[in-house]
Amino acid sequence: MFENRLKKRNIRPTAMRLIVLKELYESEVAMSLSELELKLENSDKATLYRTLKKFEENQLIHSIDDGSGSIKYALCDEGCTCDSKDQHVHFHCEKCLSTYCITNIGIPQLTLPKGFISNSANLVFKGICLSCS
Repeated sequence: MFENRLKKRNIRPTAMRLIVLKELYESEVAMSLSELELKLENSDKATLYRTLKKFEENQLIHSIDDGSGSIKYALCDEGCTCDSKDQHVHFHCEKCLSTYCITNIGIPQLTLPKGFISNSANLVFKGICLSCS
C-alpha cells in the first residue's frame, strides 16, 4: 500500500521514506520535523528533512504554518494535486498544540488587489480541539 502510494507520486520507495509515510498515515494530526524525529528515534534529522521535502515537492504531503513556530506536515488526500481546489482549512489546538486538517472545508477563493500574485493560501483556526474541550 505505502510503496504504491510513493510510486504514484514518482518517489522511489526507500526504507526511510516508507517509515515516514507510515508514520504520517497513522497520525491523526500534522507533525513537525522535530516530532517525527522524536517518534523515529533511529532517524537522522537531515534525512528526515530531505524526505519531507521530497514528499512535498511530489505532492504527497503539504506543509502547514499554524503559527506555532514550526512547520507541520500532513499527508495529502489520495487524489490531491495541491492546487487551489485542494486547499483546506486547518485547526490548531491551543491546549494540546495539535494541528488538524479539516479537509471538508475549503479555503474560499478571494480576489487580491491588482498586481498581487498568490502562490498559496493558509487558513488556520485556533482554539480548543474536541479532545481537549
